[in-house]
Amino acid sequence: MKLKDQIALITGSARGIGKEIALKFAQEGATVIISDISQEACLATAEELKKQGYSADAVACNVTNGQAVQEMVDKILDNHNRIDILVNNAGITKDNLLIRMSEEEWDAVLNVNLKGAFICTKAVVRSMMKARKGKIINIASIVGVIGNAGQANYSASKAGLIGLTKTTAKEFASRGVTANAVAPGFIQTAMTDKLTDQVKEELAAAIPLKKLGSPADIANACLFLASSDADYITGQTILVDGGMGI
Repeated sequence: MKLKDQIALITGSARGIGKEIALKFAQEGATVIISDISQEACLATAEELKKQGYSADAVACNVTNGQAVQEMVDKILDNHNRIDILVNNAGITKDNLLIRMSEEEWDAVLNVNLKGAFICTKAVVRSMMKARKGKIINIASIVGVIGNAGQANYSASKAGLIGLTKTTAKEFASRGVTANAVAPGFIQTAMTDKLTDQVKEELAAAIPLKKLGSPADIANACLFLASSDADYITGQTILVDGGMGI
């Protein structure tokens, strides 16, 4: 029970990698706050975890809206008194070649992936500073390290997230708050399940370990960073990518 009695807010956690992180944290004793843009999806995931015997709550929120985020954080603090762990996982993609990418496609991805993490961190970190402890984990991406054709907006947002992580770590280390990033490579999700077998084989061939990762691989890295095992680690980016970033 590495996270016994901890309160963990995970954005974008109604499904996919965020949901897997929430499940892993709950299994290790945390009360997880499921946050996503859809209230219905948040409630469904929280209820699913409760039925398995875990402690979960649900708060829908648009992370690009500063007032909505502050209201979410205030509600959590009213109900649970503190937030020990923040995982900035909420993210979207709007892929296109740079020459064809619209400003709307650029702005939408940067607003959710990067600005959203900034807003959530700013809202949560005050209570962490007061408590003189806290863990902030940002979900970046391997493409924020090596780039990827057709994802100028996404790779820029994730590279920015790595920079935000380092600055957050420096600014709040003296208050006992750590900030780290996890950068997934190609992970087997509902999105990749829709790809043809040939495309999946081509993706795997580009990975030194010759296979796609699983959401559990990302959740395990997040658990490590959220636990006391990583108390002396801050400002780091862990690549969970099967070796793509080598």
